[in-house]
Amino acid sequence: MDRFFTWFAGRVASLVGQPAAFVVAFAIVVVWALSGPLFGFSDTWQLVINTGTTIVTFLIVFLIQNSQNRDAAAMQAKLDELLRAVAKARGQFIGIEHLTDKQIEAIRAALEAEAGDTRGDGKKRPHESVDRLLRRF
Repeated sequence: MDRFFTWFAGRVASLVGQPAAFVVAFAIVVVWALSGPLFGFSDTWQLVINTGTTIVTFLIVFLIQNSQNRDAAAMQAKLDELLRAVAKARGQFIGIEHLTDKQIEAIRAALEAEAGDTRGDGKKRPHESVDRLLRRF
């Protein structure tokens, strides 16, 4: 069941992300809107699009979330492998995705401070190198 769901979720997420899926969805809405006069813009006519879009949205959210969770876990495993394989990398960073948001923010802030540029006056300039890069464009 896991393999089938993984395959199915990945396939659906891939398909709904294509321009053709948008065109089909747009066409359905256009056909629905054009059929309004035929059905007298009735409550039932409105209920059809509301129910249809709600059901599709509800199901697609779970499939896309599954695909994103799997992609994020795979990316994290790849990054962990890079941390493990690179001699100067700090292995303590492996698994930090399991920390709280507050803990991760503290680590991020410390890394930014550590990576800051220094000038002749010895003061840190956290984003000076990024600013220089942006000025080139």
